[in-house]
Amino acid sequence: MILWILLSLAVLYVLLVVIAITAVVLDNHQPAETIAWVVVIASVPVLGLLLYFFFGQDLRRERLFSKKSLDLLTHKMMSRYVSQKGNSDIPKEDIHLIRFMKMHNYAFPFVGNDVHVFTEGEDFIGDMLRHIGRATHHIHMEFYIVEDDPVGRLVHDALMDAAGRGVKVRFIYDDVGCWNVPRSFFREMEKAGIEVVSFLPVRFHRLAHHINYRNHRKLVVIDGKIGYVGGMNLALRYVRPVQGKKWYDTHIRIEGSGVYGLQLLFLSNWFWTSREMVNAPAYYPPCSASSNSGVLLQIVSSVPFSNWPALMMGYCKAIHNARKRVLIQTPYFMPTQSLIESLQTAAMSGVQVQLMVPEKPGGFWMTWCNQSYFGDMLKAGVELYTYLPGMMHAKMIVVDDRFVSIGSANMDFRSMLDTFEACAFIYDEGFCRQMQQRFFEARKDCKRIDLQTWRSRSLRRRLIASFVRIFSPMF
Repeated sequence: MILWILLSLAVLYVLLVVIAITAVVLDNHQPAETIAWVVVIASVPVLGLLLYFFFGQDLRRERLFSKKSLDLLTHKMMSRYVSQKGNSDIPKEDIHLIRFMKMHNYAFPFVGNDVHVFTEGEDFIGDMLRHIGRATHHIHMEFYIVEDDPVGRLVHDALMDAAGRGVKVRFIYDDVGCWNVPRSFFREMEKAGIEVVSFLPVRFHRLAHHINYRNHRKLVVIDGKIGYVGGMNLALRYVRPVQGKKWYDTHIRIEGSGVYGLQLLFLSNWFWTSREMVNAPAYYPPCSASSNSGVLLQIVSSVPFSNWPALMMGYCKAIHNARKRVLIQTPYFMPTQSLIESLQTAAMSGVQVQLMVPEKPGGFWMTWCNQSYFGDMLKAGVELYTYLPGMMHAKMIVVDDRFVSIGSANMDFRSMLDTFEACAFIYDEGFCRQMQQRFFEARKDCKRIDLQTWRSRSLRRRLIASFVRIFSPMF
């Protein structure tokens, strides 16, 4: 009897493995991701199936997101408030990239914006709190991570104070990113009159449907006039060194019509999570900025249900347009094959490509995931730098003197294909030079890795990196 039970279970398990592998193949992922999942399912008994069940299923279009019909409707309805004056000033060199992002990402080009850069968490949090204190109409926030620590509490209390004086406050947090935050933290906000929504809340019986598609954005809109976007979350480690290790990041404040782009992203996500349509003209107030001053920018998003991976394609196009240099900062470097080939092509064409990643991005696995791609870059002539003082969490790309991307997206599979991201594409020579200088300043705290040194590493290190790379598309 026991033998028959065991045999039946074995047959059932094999059947499940075959079904899962068939599903992976039919999902038409990128080949590297498909191979990774097939290897995991076939070679890791039971756990491989569980990992695929929780993280690997492609339910993006037909099952999960189609029911919401998403933000295409809300983008169209809200876009009537968006001023498009000054588009004739778009530089010829960038017109194709700008047109592509507008057509396939609803990323309208906005002129006349003032942009301020923060690389220290203390400066960003302090500036944001000052503008929260001045808010008169509404505050919209969307963060992947919010901690119940001194920084999280400062923002928590400031928002409750704003709600108390009649400001409309809406807050979206990612349920997975905030797993360790006590629910009382958010209930206090709700009691103070703040509308709080959890993005794709995870419950065990629905875990497989929700856990793989997370909201990784970090954006704020205040009164429709002030906006923030970048890589910083609401947690103490972004402000104070952890165990003496510095945290280096990049966040920007936008003033001008570009805030409309952030508002579009927030309110479309708000509709998608709460089913409340918010599109009153008061959320898109007139902007005083002139098209003759300030920078031209687009607010670009990455969404897992899109017909095209527009953010990744935009990066590839910007890199292909490079003539002199490409500078990249990213904490996690596990690029798609398209990005690998774009960077290699640029470097092998004589473009100076410099890549900066943290020496230790956090955890054994992520360190080896990053390093597994170093060889691809070094062999093509990319200059590789590892940041030594601590965690380099900035997500920035600078191309020549024309293009900068700053936002929440890492240069990895998940940011390009599976998570909700928000980035500012900025087209301005002066701003590009400013960000180049910041890159070069950070480079002083880096160690350069050359190809000869990389090739001389031990066999053990090569084997570990090669093994980890198989699974990197999953992380």
